[in-house]
Amino acid sequence: MNNTQQKFSLGLLLAFLGTFLFALKSIFIKLAYFEGLNSNVVLMLRMAIALPIYLGILSYIFWKKDQSKVLTQTTLFSIVGLGFIGYFLASLLDLKGLETISAGLERLTLFTYPIFIAILGAIFFSTLLTKRIIVVLITTYLGLWIMFSQERLLSDSNDIGSGVILVLFSALSYAFYVLFSKKIISRIGSVLFTAIAMSASSMFVLFFYFLLFDFSQVSISHNAWLWVFLLATVSTVIPSFLISEAIHRISPLQTSIVGMLGPIVTIILAVFILSEPFGIHKILGVSLVVLGVGFLTFRR
Repeated sequence: MNNTQQKFSLGLLLAFLGTFLFALKSIFIKLAYFEGLNSNVVLMLRMAIALPIYLGILSYIFWKKDQSKVLTQTTLFSIVGLGFIGYFLASLLDLKGLETISAGLERLTLFTYPIFIAILGAIFFSTLLTKRIIVVLITTYLGLWIMFSQERLLSDSNDIGSGVILVLFSALSYAFYVLFSKKIISRIGSVLFTAIAMSASSMFVLFFYFLLFDFSQVSISHNAWLWVFLLATVSTVIPSFLISEAIHRISPLQTSIVGMLGPIVTIILAVFILSEPFGIHKILGVSLVVLGVGFLTFRR
């Protein structure tokens, strides 16, 4: 096997591993909710644990290599802004949505972000919304509607609709981050960009919650600490760098194709770990969403 094949094989392996670890995120969050925590506590603890790791990686990067030439003040402010939108705001909306909907529906809804990228591209970069993209929109949101309708029938909660809307806005935030981060990543590298964006996002979270919330009366069990720690390390820090390196070794397109496995992995894990229902409606909904996003991704 030559160097090119080895690089491609390792890139695929990193993409698979990163996708799997990201797919665990919804499971860890739901398990933390079962221990009595809410979205505010989970997000605050997640970023409090992740921040020292990202700062350590950032310090190592600056210690090993001089970044003064590539990291201008304008670039730094741009990364901080994208970190706020793509990680702080997206994570906040996602966790709020997960309080009222299943892990499977959340992951599937979040998976629609490539479609938002196409829409934002048409708005900001005059990219045409072709008939193909319109078909993808109809197919994907038909699948989400099937999943949503079935979950609403099986649940006593009246907040499922608002939960789906929150996660859709989370997907929109993340799409905005992906679309506008490409130029910066190509200029300074994915590792430095991710470390700065995630460090800034973590600081936003901690400042926001320490300013507005009182956590002195919050009781956190040993199991809850375990789930939050795994969420911060296994499903946040590690996959963020795995996916960045996968994009570097193969391509964003091939990495996103591997990412199509994410919702399927989450739904399977949710059935076995969280005992979420699984039937023909979920199979049909998942198939339509994956088909729609896959049709758009493979075309690109």
